[in-house]
Amino acid sequence: MTFKDQWRFVRNNMKRSKSRIFMTVLATAMGVAFLIVLASVGFGLHTTFIDDIISDRSVTKIQISGIEKENDIAPITDEEITELEKVDNMKAVTRQLSLRQTPQFNMEDYNGRVETVVTHFPSELKAGMELKEGDLPEDPYEVVVGPHFIENLYPEDLPADEEIYDEEGMLKEEFKYGESLIGQEIEMVVEQNVDGETKEHEISLIITGIVEPPARDWMQDRQVYISDDVLTEVESFTETSRGAIVDPNYPEAEQEVTGYNYVYGYANSLEEVQEISEYLTEENYLVYSAASELDHLNTFFTIAKAGLIFIGTIAIIIASIGIYNTMTMAVTERTSDIGIMKAIGAHPKKIKQIFLLESSYIGLLGAFIGTVVAFVISILLNIGLPLIIESAFEQELPEGFQFSSIPPSLIVIAAVICLIVTVLSGLKPAKRATQIDVLKAMRREI
Repeated sequence: MTFKDQWRFVRNNMKRSKSRIFMTVLATAMGVAFLIVLASVGFGLHTTFIDDIISDRSVTKIQISGIEKENDIAPITDEEITELEKVDNMKAVTRQLSLRQTPQFNMEDYNGRVETVVTHFPSELKAGMELKEGDLPEDPYEVVVGPHFIENLYPEDLPADEEIYDEEGMLKEEFKYGESLIGQEIEMVVEQNVDGETKEHEISLIITGIVEPPARDWMQDRQVYISDDVLTEVESFTETSRGAIVDPNYPEAEQEVTGYNYVYGYANSLEEVQEISEYLTEENYLVYSAASELDHLNTFFTIAKAGLIFIGTIAIIIASIGIYNTMTMAVTERTSDIGIMKAIGAHPKKIKQIFLLESSYIGLLGAFIGTVVAFVISILLNIGLPLIIESAFEQELPEGFQFSSIPPSLIVIAAVICLIVTVLSGLKPAKRATQIDVLKAMRREI
C-alpha cells in the first residue's frame, strides 16, 4: 500500500465523521493558539526591552573606573588612555574631568548652578555623541551644554512662594528661558574661600551647541562642557586642583587630584563588548558594561518564555484527549475495513501508519489554524491593549512598544509540540488497530 493509497483511505474515512473531526481540530487549534499567544507576550516584551537598550549607545559602553597597580586602585591617566585606544575593536575612549565645585551660571536675568566637566570632544564624537542644535566649540571659551541645562536656570525675580515645577518635577514653561541658547553669552562664576571670605571670579563663555538628549526619557543631561583652557583659568584663581573650594573642615579638598573622573570605552558592536571587558579585566582594569546586565535580562526572558511555552503545552495536552477519543472511535468504526485490509495482506505496520497519519493530519491542521488565529489575536493585542492602558491609566507607552511578537521559531516550536502530542495521542489507538482479529473484524466484532 503506497502513501497515496493510505492518504486516500484517511480522507475518505474522515469525511464520514466530519463533525467529530471538526471539533477535534478546533480543540487542537485552540490549544496551539493559546500556546502561541501566551508565549508571544514573553517574546514581545523581550524584543521591546532589548530594542530599547540597544537604541542607546550605552549598550556598547564599557565603564572603566580605574586600574589596579601594586595592590592599589589608581585612576586612569593619559598613559592608560593611549593603551586603551590600542585595544582591538575599541571604537573610542572618552574621558572627562569634573570641576570640584558647582559654578553659578548667569545669563541675562536668569541664573543657576550646574555641574561642569571638561570633555574630549574628538573621542566623544567618535563614540557617537551628536548635537541637537548648533556646532562644536572652536574657541577655548566656547562651550556646549546638555539638553536639560535650561532646567537649571531660574528667573532672578522669582517669588519665593511660587510653585515653579509641574507634576513631573520639570520647570514650568512660563519660568523657562524662552530664547534660543545658541550664541548666548553666559557668565560662569567660580568661588574660593580667602581669609574667611568668599571671593568670586567670572569667566565669559559662549554657548555654541546643545547635546542630543539621552535615548531614555528618564535620563537627564544638565552639564556644561568646558575646555582645558577654562579649567586652567579656574585653577589659577582657586589655586587648587580642578577648582576645589578650600574648607578647613575638609583639608583633603586641597590635595592634588590626578587622573580622569569618568572614562568610557566603546566597542564597535554589542558582541565585542564582552570580549573587550574580559581582556581589560585580565589587564587589571576595573570595568563594567551594560552587556552583563543584558545577559541577565536575556536569561530572565528565556526562562519566562520557556515557562509560558510549558503552560501553553498543557492546553495542547488537554486537546490531545479529544484526539485520543476520536482515533479510538475511528478504530471502532473501521473494524471491518481493517479486517479487509489484513485479509488481503496489508502489513500491520501499514495499518498503524494509516491511523498515525490521520492523527498527524489533525494535529498539523489544528496547528495551522491555531497559528493563523494567534497572529490575528497578536495584532489585535498590540493595537487594542495600549489604547486600553493609556485610556484607563493615563500613561503613554513608549513608541514601538510590543506586547506580543510571534517569531518563526515560536511557530516551529508550537507545531512540533502539537505534532508530537497528537502522534502520541494516536499511537495507542493505532496499535490497537493492528491487533484486531481478522475473523472477528469480518463479523464486525471487537
